[in-house]
Amino acid sequence: MPRLLQHRLDPASRLARLMFAEYGVPVELEDIKPWTREPHLLEINPAATVPILVDEGEPPVVGVLAVIHAIEERYSPSAVAGLFPARSSDRAETWRLLDWVLLKLNDEVTRYVFEEKIVKRDKRGATPDPGVLRVAKANLVEHMLYFNWLFATRQWIAGDAMTLADFALAAHLSSLDYMGDVLWDTSIETRQWYARIKSRPAFRPLLSDRVAGLPAAAGYADLDF
Repeated sequence: MPRLLQHRLDPASRLARLMFAEYGVPVELEDIKPWTREPHLLEINPAATVPILVDEGEPPVVGVLAVIHAIEERYSPSAVAGLFPARSSDRAETWRLLDWVLLKLNDEVTRYVFEEKIVKRDKRGATPDPGVLRVAKANLVEHMLYFNWLFATRQWIAGDAMTLADFALAAHLSSLDYMGDVLWDTSIETRQWYARIKSRPAFRPLLSDRVAGLPAAAGYADLDF
């Protein structure tokens, strides 16, 4: 059975978990806090980041791009549709939006909220910086306007079929939603899309995730939110 070193609210880890669940592949989860830089983590990945995929007989696969490629290559079943479109133009749009979510959204929003609300809980005397959170939330509003426009013009984020880009965005928004940072009332189109993807069987394990000492925001696990 593959093993995934992850943090349960880390969006990159959640993306890998969604892929495994969508493809019906059991995976053993090892929940870690990469920012504590434990020696066993640094031996595998000196950058101290997750996710990391460990398969028997294979070298560890480090980083979100390498992990999603390995999952697609090793575990994508022929019995169900994969998460990458067959047409090259559709794949290009999928990769464009994957890049948007994994880099732009993460760099402008998610990583700051995660640092302030999750990482700082393990740093003695550290408290969330309201100024940083205000900027991150303002940036999120701009991103949501773009996502709303996309979902008003297409069924899924990259077109007419669900792709890995949908799972990437859902992974990020689910993490932010756990922490109460998504204003769904002003993001109707994105909310309707999220309700659909949130109802998928692959999503259920994420909705049961909890972080000790940090309760999930109201409505996080509700399909009708």
